[in-house]
Amino acid sequence: MICIILDGKKTAESLIKKIAGEVAAINEDITLALIMVGKNPASQVYVRNKIKACDEAGIRVKDYFLDEKIPQKELLKIIAECNADPKIHGILVQLPLPSHLNESEIINAIDPLKDVDGLTIVNQGKLMVGSDAIAPATPKGVITLLQKYFVEIAGKNAVVVGRSSLVGKPAALLLLQKNATVTIAHSKTANLREVTRRADILVVAVGKPRFITADMVKKDAVVVDVGINKVEGKIVGDVDFAGVKEVASYITPVPKGVGPMTIASLLENILLCYKKQISAREKV
Repeated sequence: MICIILDGKKTAESLIKKIAGEVAAINEDITLALIMVGKNPASQVYVRNKIKACDEAGIRVKDYFLDEKIPQKELLKIIAECNADPKIHGILVQLPLPSHLNESEIINAIDPLKDVDGLTIVNQGKLMVGSDAIAPATPKGVITLLQKYFVEIAGKNAVVVGRSSLVGKPAALLLLQKNATVTIAHSKTANLREVTRRADILVVAVGKPRFITADMVKKDAVVVDVGINKVEGKIVGDVDFAGVKEVASYITPVPKGVGPMTIASLLENILLCYKKQISAREKV
């Protein structure tokens, strides 16, 4: 069987065009407040990519590039001002934050209706109970990509390797919502190879280059690699792509796999936040 490459770049481009069409039809500027503290090199790359994508979709960005030593109180004040501004529809705080800042307190200061990353306790709680949540962009992008390629999820055994609040846990919940039978594996999982080999759908987000090898993958499994690692100047995933594609039926490449889908899903979330706020105003 030939392994099919899940082309996240092509899928994301199509999705961004669709979002741009929706944005163009709205007679109002849709605006994202993008907050970055300090000059983390990886964060700078991600922020540039997000701003570029927003520009392509016709979404306005109000950027806040803040000093690394900004006090917690001052950052919370900026978030409160963005919450109160009806012309700002989404708020994104680029992570990670410097160690002197309380990440949880800052994220949860964001109005849940403007929480484009889906990281507030309110949105995570809604996701947990299957309510109308704003889901984190990366796992949302994973589901969109699988659906674009007509990968059947219902009734399948899905294994998520990684348990972060940004990817692992929400990915498991979204797969569960699509009626998969879900297992979450992590660094303390015993006999990890046996667990991953049971997966019809394997989602990997551990931050370890080429961690998942061919002998850990069931024949004809669908493999989604969320990892981004730099090895000898090259970007590689958490999956040994060359080996695993010989046994998988579908696989995401790194780069051009989940990464572009994350950006496209973020734009979807900005538009979703806008719609939720309009709906909330109409109910008042």
